[in-house]
Amino acid sequence: MFIKRERTELIVWHCSATRPNQHIGASHIREWHLAKGWSDIGYHLVIPRSGDLELGRPLDVVGAHVNGFNAYTVAVCMVGGLDELGRAFINAPNQYSLKQWECAKLVVAPFLRRLYPNAQMVGHRDLSPDANKDGKISPQEWLKTCPGFDVARELGV
Repeated sequence: MFIKRERTELIVWHCSATRPNQHIGASHIREWHLAKGWSDIGYHLVIPRSGDLELGRPLDVVGAHVNGFNAYTVAVCMVGGLDELGRAFINAPNQYSLKQWECAKLVVAPFLRRLYPNAQMVGHRDLSPDANKDGKISPQEWLKTCPGFDVARELGV
């Protein structure tokens, strides 16, 4: 049973933490999340390496993607985020395919901006705790590097 989201304040961009040769999509991620005991895939939208847009959870329900933030966020997952050796990328947007970027910039971001005009777009890493209490989340405070790029800069939001 899904719980409807009452408000949408953030659109959170994620990576799947997979290597470039792993051509997966929403169905694979759904299997992983179900194996963890979750009720469904945690993300609302998935952009595989092909650049197609795949649906995850219904857009109007609470997702499962950032602990403490799920009740008021929408989640987008871009497949990728690791290099061939399994290392996470930090500020390396070129590790995603051109088709993924076309989908993200020309379809997903504008669609979600129109659907949720007051929501801020951020990366998963941007929701890490502000450990030094200076009012901003800096790279040394990131719990994860996900999605491996600066959402505001790369998506122009």
